[in-house]
Amino acid sequence: MRALVKIFGLAIGLVFVLAPHPATAQDEWLTWGHDPERTGSNPDEKILNKDNVSRLEVKWVAQISTPSKDYVLSTMTAPVVATVSTPQGPSSRLFVVGSDNTVFAIDAVTGKIVWQKANPNPLTEPKKGDFRCPNTQNATPVIDKATGIIYVSTSDGKLRAFSLLDGEDRMPPTNFTDPFARNWSLNLIDGVIYSPTARGCLNMQSHFTAFDLKDRHPLEYYTNTGITSGAWGRGGLVRGPKGIIAQTADGPYDPGAGKFGNSIVTVTPKNFRLQDSFTPANFAFLNKTDLDLGSGTPVVFPFDKWTLVAAVGKESIIYLMDANNLGGADHHTPLYTSPRWGNDEAKLHDRGTWGITTANVNGKRWIYVPMMGPPAKDAPKFEKSYGPADLGSTMAFEVIMDAATGKPTLAPRWMSRDMHAPEQPTVANGVVYTVLSGKTSDESRGAIKPPPGVETNAVLYALDGETGRELYSSNKLMPSFTHFGEPVVVGGQVYVCTWDGKLYAFGVKK
Repeated sequence: MRALVKIFGLAIGLVFVLAPHPATAQDEWLTWGHDPERTGSNPDEKILNKDNVSRLEVKWVAQISTPSKDYVLSTMTAPVVATVSTPQGPSSRLFVVGSDNTVFAIDAVTGKIVWQKANPNPLTEPKKGDFRCPNTQNATPVIDKATGIIYVSTSDGKLRAFSLLDGEDRMPPTNFTDPFARNWSLNLIDGVIYSPTARGCLNMQSHFTAFDLKDRHPLEYYTNTGITSGAWGRGGLVRGPKGIIAQTADGPYDPGAGKFGNSIVTVTPKNFRLQDSFTPANFAFLNKTDLDLGSGTPVVFPFDKWTLVAAVGKESIIYLMDANNLGGADHHTPLYTSPRWGNDEAKLHDRGTWGITTANVNGKRWIYVPMMGPPAKDAPKFEKSYGPADLGSTMAFEVIMDAATGKPTLAPRWMSRDMHAPEQPTVANGVVYTVLSGKTSDESRGAIKPPPGVETNAVLYALDGETGRELYSSNKLMPSFTHFGEPVVVGGQVYVCTWDGKLYAFGVKK
């Protein structure tokens, strides 16, 4: 029986080996979003750049054995990447987890599967899955380089640990969350693994889990007494200077009762004592219209004298907060609240922003968001745009100092070409990589004729991070779609996973 901590209100206190692949720090992407702050930026990438990215081509395609199913939108997780010490020398490998709990280790040079480890769930599904609650593994794993272990959350509710070299077990399967839970990307911070469980699948109560790798003792924290207020942003929980930061979904807001729907909360590491919170003043409207903050994961980054937290949800308003004082004295006042950048219709599906990325590009701090649907009619204009973007776009903002207030603000610099349902972008060496998902909001995936201009296949774009100029498009190279993934950029290659169980590696044509 795992230990639970319920906190309400404020609490005090066969291996394929060719020539060894050069292994450097730029060959690693150990966790969702690259780092525990979930920035989505790889500052160590030095091979791909604005001058050569136009020559991208598909280097290899790996096909995993996990079968794709119509109601399981993510056949595999986004990849994580690490350099592994082998008897033949260092080797760069990618790791993905199939929706059937199988872990795959793939050689980054050849695309060959080096090892795979099946972890079948022996439990019977209490209810047939659907696209919202498919009863499958969902969380992107995390790598601990110091120990050479990859940690994986499987659909039986267990946490498992495998050797990066050969997939051997490194600890017994251990209780972590509920069986068939919809939990999200793992984060490893100071020897503790974190993940949120959300969406109320099988009437599970939404909560956060912390698992200390030393005592192997899970602790849980609840942002509400029911299934609401979960953190279902794809990045999961985030490291901040005061503790663990989470962005919650629809649910009641009552701090005295420990209920934090549509909020950003900071809790202490491991033991989950509430430290701080921010809740938009219009939280009742967000609940009523289901425009919850839960669609995104916050990012944390330095700017001027602050450590900032940037967050956005379906409503398409971007908040900048002081990580050490999220919402001011009243917990409703961030440093900056943007105009609404999209979703004039206040629609739940196929509109709004479902993620956020930040990067330092040439000494300037940028924020990039994927927008579904057209920009808001009354929003400020971007300095550069590339035609109408009625289906969607990637929007770019520079974080600057507001001379009048002495606080950070956002300057709208560019809006990309039209792209329907873009995924959360990734930034490396001044280039923004974004994937048009090819997914339709009604989950028809081509079964119904899509609207004019809507692609039903994934497309990788590379854009100039400062101007938005298109540098590359993969066009029809990937015939399937993506869902809730991210392009991973390491060691001169870009990796994209698609629903048909394929993992694509893009690199510069020689």
